[in-house]
Amino acid sequence: MEFKVFSSAFSDGGWIPSLHSCEGADVSPSLEWSGEPEGTRSFALAVDDPDAPSGTWTHWLLFDIPSTVHTLAQGYKAGSVGVSGKNDFGKLGYGGPCPPKGHGPHRYFFKLCALDVATLEITAGVTAAGVTRALEGHALGKARYMGRFERG
Repeated sequence: MEFKVFSSAFSDGGWIPSLHSCEGADVSPSLEWSGEPEGTRSFALAVDDPDAPSGTWTHWLLFDIPSTVHTLAQGYKAGSVGVSGKNDFGKLGYGGPCPPKGHGPHRYFFKLCALDVATLEITAGVTAAGVTRALEGHALGKARYMGRFERG
């Protein structure tokens, strides 16, 4: 079975609804995943925008998600499941799409990593660089889902 992550809120490559952006309620979309590799002990999630004017912008970091969890409900709150890193808005948890007006559509990559360890031995509030370092040598598989968003 292929390791995959998906959302019922939008199709892969489709448009992310305003509800999940800074123009709406700025709540995370629901996510589900399946087909993780054998031996998976936890998951790590990163959501980023490589089209941001200042370089890749991190919207969500979540790690130490137990291997028994295969869904995140819409409107995830930091601390409810796993451990949250600090996004580039300077906050824990989800920060939705919010590209500059008139900048055109941006791509948002939801990247889920299956890990061979239950915990990454890093603390809440770590940045994307810290999560990336902690993941080294622990990835058993990766799944990716992409949505688009453009401000009017």
